[in-house]
Amino acid sequence: MDSAKSWFQKFQPRDRSKLSIKKESMGSAREDPAPHSAEEVSNLTKQRAAAAKQYIENHYKEQKKNFQERRERRNLLEKKLADADVSEEDQSNQLKFLEKKETVYMRLQRHKMGADDFELLTVIGKGAFGEVRVCREKTTGHVFAMKKLKKSEMLRRGQVEHVKAERNLLAEVDSSCIVKLYCSFQDEEYLYLIMEYLPGGDMMTLLMRKDTLTEDEARFYVAETVLAIESIHKHNYIHRDIKPDNLLLDRYGHLRLSDFGLCKPLDCSTLQEDFSVGDSFGGTSRRDERSAAPKRTQQEQLQHWQKNRRMLAYSTVGTPDYIAPEVLLKKGYGMECDWWSLGAIMFEMLVGYPPFYSDDPMTTCRKIVNWRMHLKFPEEAKLSSEARDLISKLLCNVNQRLGSNGAGEIKVHPWFEGIYWDHIYHMEAAFIPEVNDELDTQNFEKFEESEHHSQTSSKSGPWRKMLSSKDINFVGYTYKNFEIVNDYQTPGMAELKKKNTKSKRPTIMSLFGKYVFSFSHFSHIQYLRIQV
Repeated sequence: MDSAKSWFQKFQPRDRSKLSIKKESMGSAREDPAPHSAEEVSNLTKQRAAAAKQYIENHYKEQKKNFQERRERRNLLEKKLADADVSEEDQSNQLKFLEKKETVYMRLQRHKMGADDFELLTVIGKGAFGEVRVCREKTTGHVFAMKKLKKSEMLRRGQVEHVKAERNLLAEVDSSCIVKLYCSFQDEEYLYLIMEYLPGGDMMTLLMRKDTLTEDEARFYVAETVLAIESIHKHNYIHRDIKPDNLLLDRYGHLRLSDFGLCKPLDCSTLQEDFSVGDSFGGTSRRDERSAAPKRTQQEQLQHWQKNRRMLAYSTVGTPDYIAPEVLLKKGYGMECDWWSLGAIMFEMLVGYPPFYSDDPMTTCRKIVNWRMHLKFPEEAKLSSEARDLISKLLCNVNQRLGSNGAGEIKVHPWFEGIYWDHIYHMEAAFIPEVNDELDTQNFEKFEESEHHSQTSSKSGPWRKMLSSKDINFVGYTYKNFEIVNDYQTPGMAELKKKNTKSKRPTIMSLFGKYVFSFSHFSHIQYLRIQV
């Protein structure tokens, strides 16, 4: 009887009031003890709406830009074919080939790339915001340099605009004088730049190995640096961090400018910036500066500089040896500050250390600000009069500085006599680095692996998790170079083509083996044996 009663109760309608009370109690248990206020939810909604708006605007802006670039590439090819003496059939084939490349490129732009597409290898550079590492694309096996930047550090240190400018410059400037960017992408924590790997090392390493360069060697590399700086100035960017560490060498010894993390688009004549090192530089009198700086010979100064060079290069403060005085003084400045840096590098190439080097960065800054008193050429260096003159016209007051009216002023200086500016990148370099294979890193400083290093595995970009302001700040960061479609030389191509490979229709040979049909005069069918 009791069992029958229990079964009967199971089929009775439940008490809705009890059920609602039970649901409320369960819901309250699941709820966050500190629910978000209406204002907080509203702010989050605003962030998402702003991100969606920016994403859509960037998307259609990129679509329009891509359409214009496709048209420009076709017009350029048509012009080249018209100027060349080729048949109509060859012209048609070339245009069809371009159309195929454009189709592949459009498919590739829709392909989502992530850090897990690459095998992470040796670290070749570390900075305040991230690292640079040699990597290999898993599908193709091609080698690249991956620059990885932490989003939270970018935001904390106010570097969002700088990192955007770096990506934009690399995407805009197509020059053999600067490092090539193939693609950029992001995940929840990091920004990534996939660039060409230049195994020849950097100018800092070369100078540390050779102490000084001959004037012929220095002339070659200063000339290539002039072309590199000119290429970014033509696109209205200032580098602001020209130094030997950022002058990379390819495997043939030619120079490429890199690391545009401090570059700035020049949308006005001068800039008033936050770019400074320390406090005031006018607190020390000239007498104090003279007594504080120990007298050293050129060789002693060279040894002291080399001893501290690496430590300064990778410290969080860095070295101010190449910064122009107008930048340190927080005055308005323009493109001329990059030419000052060139003069400091040229001095170091020929003398062995920077012109205003001191035991500590603050003293160096004071020397730069008071450059008239501290710019001296050691007698042991035996520089030519033309070299002294060029350095003096680069390390001078901004109003008289060579290059203020364009790089042409520097190119015609007598020290560059014999330089063929249009052909220098086709000449044999002044120094050929030793490179054993594509993964060789012997020309770079050795770095210890981070204890927390792990293979990042995420392809979820900001559109998937648009929940924080750090993601909203980097909407539109993704980029792919058109050269990415050339002969499997760039990441993602092999994987993409593999995914898009369609099965071919069966051929007559596959159906009938080694026998195929041959129609003769549309009336007789003959079986022909294929010779194999």
